[in-house]
Amino acid sequence: MRLTTKGRYAVTAMLDLAIHHGQGPVALADIAQRQGISLSYLEQLFAKLRKCALVTSVRGPGGGYRLARTAAEIRVAEVITAVDENVDTTRCGGDQNCQNNGPCLTHALWRDLTDRIYAHLNSINLQQLVDQRDATGERPPTHCAAVDVKLASKRTVANASS
Repeated sequence: MRLTTKGRYAVTAMLDLAIHHGQGPVALADIAQRQGISLSYLEQLFAKLRKCALVTSVRGPGGGYRLARTAAEIRVAEVITAVDENVDTTRCGGDQNCQNNGPCLTHALWRDLTDRIYAHLNSINLQQLVDQRDATGERPPTHCAAVDVKLASKRTVANASS
């Protein structure tokens, strides 16, 4: 099992919306710039997020996207499944035909892992991620990702010399 960039970027973009919720609709171009995600990729993801009623769009000047529900009501698992991300760890996709049209010896192990991953992601909502970010003092980048990488590197070097 591997969570692809589709799921990671969808969660990141939704968290960005949650962080900026009090500032009106958020333009995808702003999320793209802050998070270093391609605008065209975000447009594809947000079409799926809108279809699953996780975001609403606002047209016109000053338009953009908003969370369709409060951040506390949106679970990470919902976001990932909305963009067709599969977190199944079985080799057979859950069909129990992994080996000779039947379950393999370790099918139950991988099915249990899949269930636990889903339960974990379903136990976390966007508000918890916002609160966790606020508690650690992390702030969203306000400029391009390349600059953030340089700043993080400088902080790491500075912390190592302390």
